[in-house]
Amino acid sequence: MNDQRVQARTNNAEELRLAALEAARQSAELLRISFRGTVHAEHKTSTHDLVTDIDRRSQRIITDALLSACPGSWVLGEERISGEHGQQAPGKVQWIVDPIDGTSNFVHGVAFFCISIAAAIDGQLVAAAILDPISGDEFSANSDTAFLNGQVLEPGARPEQSRANLMTDYPGAESMLTDGDLSLKLLGQWIQDFATVRRKVCAALSLAHVAAGWCDAVIGFDTKVWDVAAGAHLVRMAKGTFRGLSYGQPGLADHHCPGFIAQGPGADYPSLASAAEQIHQLRTDR
Repeated sequence: MNDQRVQARTNNAEELRLAALEAARQSAELLRISFRGTVHAEHKTSTHDLVTDIDRRSQRIITDALLSACPGSWVLGEERISGEHGQQAPGKVQWIVDPIDGTSNFVHGVAFFCISIAAAIDGQLVAAAILDPISGDEFSANSDTAFLNGQVLEPGARPEQSRANLMTDYPGAESMLTDGDLSLKLLGQWIQDFATVRRKVCAALSLAHVAAGWCDAVIGFDTKVWDVAAGAHLVRMAKGTFRGLSYGQPGLADHHCPGFIAQGPGADYPSLASAAEQIHQLRTDR
C-alpha cells in the first residue's frame, strides 16, 4: 500500500472514530436518565439474557447518527430495528453496534454497562468507541492510537499472573450447562492463579478497562461480534493483545470468534491459555 493510500485510510479511521464517539454521546443521555428508573425487561434466549425498550431506542439513535455521518455505510447491531442495515459491499464501512452492553447490569441497577461501536472495512477493524454513560468515560481508537477522554492511552507492562487482575463473564448459566464441572473447575483455578477475579458481565467495558490499564486481562466464551469488536480494537491500539478463540472454525476474524483472550501490554498468562485449550478440547470432542 503506497503512502497516499495509507494516509487516506488513517484519516478515514480518525473520522470514523469521531463519528462513533458522537453517536455514542447522542445515546448516552437516554441511558443516564433511564438508569435505576422503571425499565421493563424482556427475556431473549433465557432469563439471563435480557432486552429492554431502552436497548432498541438506543440502537435507533446510534444507527441514525452513524448513517447520517457516514452515508453508504451499513450497521450490524445487536438489536434488530427496521431500516438499519444498509447494503453490504466491498470497501464500505460496517458499523458493529451494541446499544447497551451489560443490559442485565443496567436492568438491575449495577453501574457497569456501556455503548459499544466499532467500524470495520472489508472485515478489518479500523475505529472504535466505548462510552460509559455513568462515569462519563469515553474510550476510543483510530487505526493506530487509543484514547481515554481525549488523552492517549499508554498503559505500562502488566504484572505477572499472580499479581494480575482478571475480568470474565465465565461461567454463566448456559456455559455451566454446556461445560459441566469444567466451568467451575476453571473459575476455581483462576481464583487461585490471579490476584483478583471479577465477574462484571459486560465484555465491552471490561475490554476498555484492559486498554486503560485498569484491568490486566479478560477471557470470554460464547460471545458475539458486537460484544467484543470495539473492545478488541481498543486493546490492540493500546498495545495489548486480543486473540479470538474459534473452537476449530476456520477463517473467522478474531472479533467474530465465539471466544477470546485479551491481555494488556507484555502480559501472557498461562492459566488463560490452558483454560482455552480445555474448553476447545471439551467442545470439539462432543
